[in-house]
Amino acid sequence: MTCDLETRGGQQSIDIRRRGSEWELTLDGRILSVDVTAIAGRLSLLMGQPQGGPYDPKVEAAFRRPLRSYEVAVERRSNGERIVYVNGLAVPVSIVDPREQLTRRRTAVAAEAGPRSIVSPMPGRIVKVLVREGETVAALQGLVVVEAMKMENELRAPRAGQVTSVKVVEGMSVESGVVLIVME
Repeated sequence: MTCDLETRGGQQSIDIRRRGSEWELTLDGRILSVDVTAIAGRLSLLMGQPQGGPYDPKVEAAFRRPLRSYEVAVERRSNGERIVYVNGLAVPVSIVDPREQLTRRRTAVAAEAGPRSIVSPMPGRIVKVLVREGETVAALQGLVVVEAMKMENELRAPRAGQVTSVKVVEGMSVESGVVLIVME
């Protein structure tokens, strides 16, 4: 199975295959062997070289530390979004369904024109406002951080444009569906 993952660092294609009792993961052309064990509702991943395969120092360098075991927990969100916790570090990840990529491209073209309202997806508290009125922003740039249920959620620009209105301030409580920022 091949899937695309979007993280703050960009988009990566990952190929996942079952090889006997192990999983094989191909990331940026590097093949990793992944042993997955469920422990107390979390996954423990042991990542290393594939069995019988040659040692590849690039694999170890990619992780910037010796290969080891990782505790992984996944919190599911809507629209293929997940928060993946790796040894307690939260990493927002979106799984991109290849069938949805065509739809995304078509709607992206339609979304390019006119004003766009960024709304709160849930009730919460504004932790940070990352932009000011008149500021030019890039696509996927952080605009505002909303805290809900002790989780911080960064809302990002759906496309490049200019912020025309900032309707919230830090510390403010908001309800679901409230307009936070307007951009063109």
